[in-house]
Amino acid sequence: MTLMTILSALLDAIQDPAVALGYMAKFGAGIGAGLGVIGAGIGIGKIGAQAMDAIARQPESVGDIRSNMIIAAALVEGVAFFAVVCCLLVILA
Repeated sequence: MTLMTILSALLDAIQDPAVALGYMAKFGAGIGAGLGVIGAGIGIGKIGAQAMDAIARQPESVGDIRSNMIIAAALVEGVAFFAVVCCLLVILA
């Protein structure tokens, strides 16, 4: 099933447009939260891969690279947490 068939079935099942709009907003918020978490996972994975590559090139600078990696991963995780909180506000509102 495609996304459009699922949404059209949802709209056909619900007669009141205001209720359908609420369900669709919650559905979109769930998709947004999922995409935010997936993007953060990809970002943190790339940060870790590049840090390991940099450590392999210059083993003497392990401490600096590790601390910068942890700071960058925390920033990416903060953005993901913000996306999930925004989506939860839409779902619970």
